[in-house]
Amino acid sequence: MDADIIVIGASPAGVMAARNASAKGCKVILLDKKEAVGVPTHPANTFFKGMFDRTGEEVDQSYVVKNLKGAYIIAPSGKNVIFEGDAYFLDRKKFDEFYIKQAKDAGADVRFGIEVLNVLKNDDGFIVSTSKGKIKCKLVIVSDGINSRVAALLGMKPIKHTQDIAWSLEAEIEAEGIGEPDYFEYYVGNHAPGWKSTYSPCGGNRATLGMYVRRHGTDVSDFFDAWLEKFKELKGLDDVKIISKSTGGDPIVAIPGELVADGVMIVGGSAAQSGIGYGMHAGQMCGDVAADAIAKGNTSKNFLSEYQRRWNAAYRTEYHLGRFAMETLRKMTDKEIDGMMEVFEGEDLKVLSGTPFNQALQVSKMILKNNPSSILSYRAVFRNK
Repeated sequence: MDADIIVIGASPAGVMAARNASAKGCKVILLDKKEAVGVPTHPANTFFKGMFDRTGEEVDQSYVVKNLKGAYIIAPSGKNVIFEGDAYFLDRKKFDEFYIKQAKDAGADVRFGIEVLNVLKNDDGFIVSTSKGKIKCKLVIVSDGINSRVAALLGMKPIKHTQDIAWSLEAEIEAEGIGEPDYFEYYVGNHAPGWKSTYSPCGGNRATLGMYVRRHGTDVSDFFDAWLEKFKELKGLDDVKIISKSTGGDPIVAIPGELVADGVMIVGGSAAQSGIGYGMHAGQMCGDVAADAIAKGNTSKNFLSEYQRRWNAAYRTEYHLGRFAMETLRKMTDKEIDGMMEVFEGEDLKVLSGTPFNQALQVSKMILKNNPSSILSYRAVFRNK
């Protein structure tokens, strides 16, 4: 064998899997088709501390561009709910470099500019055919993104609801003072079908604008163009310069499906494990179980299913509640969304765990039922949390 484990894809989840498995004594090779770290730029570049705390890692200021205080969720009418909680705008390239160094320091062999062409199973493990030759291993960890080519080659379906991936376009913009505010702004409504548009200040005259849309195809540029014009109007801006654009997908409510097979584990965006912090935590679980499998000489699906059991215990309920809430949001009219925000406007809500979007949107079913006593009861529970 050239390696015990080959990790395909240097996503945050893949890097954590490689780091943890290497730290437990496994020979790990991490492959990524990108020519270098951070090329191209990934649109995922923000998180809340409450989410990142699930990893057990400390936020390092070396990769933080701006520290923020929380987020506003804003309805079509302008009514809003504020979530207080430490949040961060990241230099995504520095962030990736920081954790890739940890993987290398743990002993992982990290190789960029290598595309995986095929993965074939044999009696001893796997032969991974790449653009730079063939590599043999005992176990494969797949972390190559939401359109996982490797998962398809292996005949696996790691994402249950692929039609509900939120496709995104994010642009770095420049305008006078646009980066100074201390809160993210997330706008929900039918201008962003199924999810949200975003404004993320990153200091000085720079910020990012994003559009995340579900069930309207992978090209959301028309939605983004309309959002840019609306944003300029909202902020009283005559001129906004676009510095760069990036595209991607967020499987926030797509729900993980088949995560393991004999000798195979799937993690991160490839497995609909949305969010940087959540993906990293899943990668840690995956790497730990993979290392145990190598140590015991047992890479069967049954043994590797411990990874899926750990993920289910930590996140399954949260993700399914989030999907329910987001599907409710997708079906709401702007008027109904305005009503939801009116109920919670002025509340002092804290971001302690999970995403603020899931916390806020889980109330939508109650509002649609138009049951004031239930809404008030839910508000009391929210405050106590």
